[in-house]
Amino acid sequence: MHRYCVPNLMQTGSHNRLPVMLKLLQQWIDTNAVQAEAGHIDWLRIMPLVLLHGACLGVLVVGVSPIALFVAVLAYAVRMFAITAFYHRYFAHKAFRTSRVCQFVFAVIGASATQRGPLWWAAHHRDHHKHADVAADPHQSERGFFWSHMGWFVSGENFATRQDNVPDWQQYPELRWLDRYDLLVPVLLGLFMFGLGVVLNALWPQLGTSGWQMLIWGYFVSTVLLMHATLLVNSMAHRVGHRRFQTRDRSRNNWWLALLTFGEGWHNNHHRYAGSARQGFYWWQVDLSYWTLWLMARLGLVWDLKPVPAHVMAEGLALPGTTPGTQRRMAR
Repeated sequence: MHRYCVPNLMQTGSHNRLPVMLKLLQQWIDTNAVQAEAGHIDWLRIMPLVLLHGACLGVLVVGVSPIALFVAVLAYAVRMFAITAFYHRYFAHKAFRTSRVCQFVFAVIGASATQRGPLWWAAHHRDHHKHADVAADPHQSERGFFWSHMGWFVSGENFATRQDNVPDWQQYPELRWLDRYDLLVPVLLGLFMFGLGVVLNALWPQLGTSGWQMLIWGYFVSTVLLMHATLLVNSMAHRVGHRRFQTRDRSRNNWWLALLTFGEGWHNNHHRYAGSARQGFYWWQVDLSYWTLWLMARLGLVWDLKPVPAHVMAEGLALPGTTPGTQRRMAR
């Protein structure tokens, strides 16, 4: 049973309230200042996340325009790629190589998705693969859908970055800094979206947008949709779908989730062989993140994309009633 920790500012003496409030503000800004306990959901600490969801109701006030929808979709797509290709396949699994500049650029874009810093993300995901669907799994499915979807994300035991899980990334001070001040980039993105709306309204009023409309759609709505699409991989992809591979966990492949998450829905594939840059192992399994990485490799931005081993591909094609000719066509 989780306890809920909310400091009572009303019972704090007036001379002590300012230091308490400054400490709370510091915890929002600096993750190293967080003093969270296992089993606690510190509602003041996660208040920015609560407000992020509540702000989506602003669509009822600001309305909608084609340009706002376009920017929201673009912001979703760019950041989803950064999360799936870099936060996940690169930082968590090192499924390809890239330059230090490209590494940092996509770490910043990933941080703008408001899913914490790259080291935090990679460290917790590595724990997931070590202990998938058992007690030590950060988002084990047996604790219920809400826990595997979002409860683990806001619980005190998962606030800190598990530094011992990411010793390979500790050598980069820019990544450590970005991980420590992970709220900075989302705030800057929100300010950019507001400014973009103001400029578009001033230069092209016929577009029918504004600063507030662009902020609501371009940041708040697109971020919440992106966040929950990503979290569905932890929750839904361990409950709904089919299992091409007999892995030791309950991971499943889900085609519609793969479309929403640019390939992450091929989750059973991924748990069978996590080191590959592609999660859609076969030609018919849509994997937009891998296809984009393939294009980036042709441009020299990334390299050494790790493939799926031939024996794993063959294992997945060994389906009952499948003829050798059908298998060859499927493997194209």
